[in-house]
Amino acid sequence: MVEKPHDLARLLADHAEAVCRHYLDAGRRQGNYWQVGEVRNTPGRSMFVRLKDSPKGPAGKWTDAATGERGDLLDVIRESLGLVDFADVVEEARRFLSLPHPEPELTRRWHASTPASSGSAEAAQRLFAMSQPIGGTLVEAYLRHRGITALHATGNLRFHPRCYYRPDEHSPTEVWPAMIAAVTNLDGRITGAHRTWLAPDGSDKAPIDTQRKAIGDLLGHAVRFGMSGEVMAAGEGIETVLSVRQVVPGIAMAAALSAAHLAAILFSTSLRRLYIIRDNDPAGDGARDSLIERANVAGIEAIVLSPKFGDFNEDLVHLGIDALRANIRVQLAPQDVARFMMQAA
Repeated sequence: MVEKPHDLARLLADHAEAVCRHYLDAGRRQGNYWQVGEVRNTPGRSMFVRLKDSPKGPAGKWTDAATGERGDLLDVIRESLGLVDFADVVEEARRFLSLPHPEPELTRRWHASTPASSGSAEAAQRLFAMSQPIGGTLVEAYLRHRGITALHATGNLRFHPRCYYRPDEHSPTEVWPAMIAAVTNLDGRITGAHRTWLAPDGSDKAPIDTQRKAIGDLLGHAVRFGMSGEVMAAGEGIETVLSVRQVVPGIAMAAALSAAHLAAILFSTSLRRLYIIRDNDPAGDGARDSLIERANVAGIEAIVLSPKFGDFNEDLVHLGIDALRANIRVQLAPQDVARFMMQAA
């Protein structure tokens, strides 16, 4: 086992290009250097990582020409993932070194013409892996402030205490606590991640311009709660879907994160009835109409659930859970009232 940081950094330097492709995938190789915007993995050309030992210095060392920052590949891991404790950096470095790495020549031609996206599925998987379960965290506090207390089978939600936020490429990077949601395909594989930045006390979302952002492959996929079978409900926002789940806890649900992605959500082969959790706006109407048409073509019964206000979380917060339950009860198929609402009645 490697104990000294210097030894660990040297082992990483032996795989310098693989480290850069993994943690700095917004960049690209230029000769004997990896070029990227800065150590937090933003697109650009001001930071250079040396990929091979040379008279100018050892492999793995990097310099940011714009800021004067310097470091090694342990710094790259720490900054690109937003880690705070050095023990977490060491653990991640050891995990990386245990992985198989393709020969650089096998991927160089593709990368020479096409920079990798910093919003890849791999980046989403890393972000989710570095987060923690929501029990006792600000995510739980935030959801309770939104009236959401039924948090069974919410393993696809996690908490990151220091998640990077950058308003635009010209602004400095900020750090805020965040709710991290795993976006998965029908097989349960993580294809993306969704971040909701939170206020430091968990009472609301963070006071920033863009409070939510997603990365990875989202089209057709969703943040899923429960195992989908013959009946499923799908909506846009996480809070909206979890609000409906307060009173229909037995139905598997999926949050597609936007109206456009809701319209394109994929159906499992076992699905026979789809509840469309509608947002009360023009975009929500469009998603509803598209889903009804797609479901009909696939032989799936589509039933629309409509809120009293803009969405079901507004209903929960302003009307209360009893009014929410009464509104949803009359919109469900009769057989599903007994099957899925019995334990919430």
